[in-house]
Amino acid sequence: MSALKPGEVNLGTTIMAVQFDGGVVVGADSRTTTGAYIANRVTDKLTKIHDRIYCCRSGSAADTQAVADIVQYHMQMYTAQHGEAPTVKVAASLFQEICYQNKNNLSAGIIVAGWDERDGASVYNIPLGGSLHREPFAIGGSGSTYIYGYCDKVFRPDLSRDECIEFVKNSVSLAMTRDGSSGGVVRLAVITKDGVERQFVPGDQLPEQYVG
Repeated sequence: MSALKPGEVNLGTTIMAVQFDGGVVVGADSRTTTGAYIANRVTDKLTKIHDRIYCCRSGSAADTQAVADIVQYHMQMYTAQHGEAPTVKVAASLFQEICYQNKNNLSAGIIVAGWDERDGASVYNIPLGGSLHREPFAIGGSGSTYIYGYCDKVFRPDLSRDECIEFVKNSVSLAMTRDGSSGGVVRLAVITKDGVERQFVPGDQLPEQYVG
C-alpha cells in the first residue's frame, strides 16, 4: 500500500467473511485512522451492496466507499433491467474490474460475500491489485497479517452458523490486540436466504485474548 498523504483517512483494519451451509458471516473492527490519529472509533465497515450482498472495505476510506457506491448503483440497475437480484459473483466481478483497471490509483482491498438463488452462499476476495478469488473464508486489512495461522488452524468447511459467528468474533478480536490500526467494536452480519441479521459486539464484551 502506498504511503498516505497527511490527513488522508485510512481504513487500517481487520475484515473477514466466512461461508457456512446456507449463508455467510461477515465481520470487521471499527477503527478509522488519519495518520496516527484515531478519527473514528465506531466506523461501520460492512457496506450493503444489495439485499443479500455485503462488502467489507480496507485501504483508503474514500477509494473503497467510492467503488462501493458505484457497484451498489450498478446492482440496482441490474435488478431493474433483469427483473432479478444479482448474484454475489456478479457484484464481486464488478468490484474486481474497477479495482484492476484503476490499480495504480486506488488503495482498496475488498471482500464481497452474500447469498443468491443461483450459487447459494459465497465469499470473494479482491486484494490490492484487483485479482479475484472465491474462497471458503477470507481475511483482509492490516490486522489480517497477525491471524493467518489462527484462522488456518481453526477453520473447518463444516462450521455451523453459530461456530462461524464465534470464529469471526475471535479472529477479529485477536487481530485487534496485535494491530494498532484495528480496534473499537466488532460489527457482524449474518446473511442467508431469509435476509440479513446484524450483530454488534461492544469492546468490553469481546472474547478475551491472552497475548504474551
